[in-house]
Amino acid sequence: MSGGNAEVGGDEPYDVDYDGLYRDTADSGGPPWDIGGPQPALARVLDDGVKGPKVLDIGCGTGDLAITLARRGYEVTAIDISRVAIDMARAKAAAEGLTVHFEVQDATHLSLPSAPFDSVFDSGLLHSLNRRGGGEVDEYLALLPGLAAPGATVFVLAVALQAGQGWGVTEELLRAGFAEPAWVDTEVEDIDVAASTDGRELILPGFLLRTVRAIDAR
Repeated sequence: MSGGNAEVGGDEPYDVDYDGLYRDTADSGGPPWDIGGPQPALARVLDDGVKGPKVLDIGCGTGDLAITLARRGYEVTAIDISRVAIDMARAKAAAEGLTVHFEVQDATHLSLPSAPFDSVFDSGLLHSLNRRGGGEVDEYLALLPGLAAPGATVFVLAVALQAGQGWGVTEELLRAGFAEPAWVDTEVEDIDVAASTDGRELILPGFLLRTVRAIDAR
């Protein structure tokens, strides 16, 4: 997950230098969202909620979720805007002898010839786009239908606006972004989102959206 400010609850500029942030925190545990594994709410769906074989992880950060999926035998493509994060992710995958197709790309201007995918994960990206204002959220949401195969499942994990960080998403925004007819069977669950900063483990209120790309999608 590449998203959020350098400090949870801080007043950093919205245009974060993600490469610099990953470099500067490499020896201290990484950015707040880099918790050493998938978010707990996502880890719970991996046993029975993932459709394959092709899976996309958007905003993959240093690759923990993508690598977990690759361990389970999925064909994983993972993208992040930070080249530093992608280099770290590639090193992790190589150390385990795993094949993950990592790419440096902007989530609002994706070019993925391997699309569409059977499952798509967004662990903390959407809420990062939402905090920046402008049309990035709309641009991103407009791309997702083309990335998900008919019948594909999409998971979006996001910090809730009610977390009091000055940013986040609402259930209404999530449901509006994944509405019929393009998306069906949409569910939004209240969850805890894990973070870590300055050696402190934090739990923030959030949402986990699950939705399905309509079978008769055009």
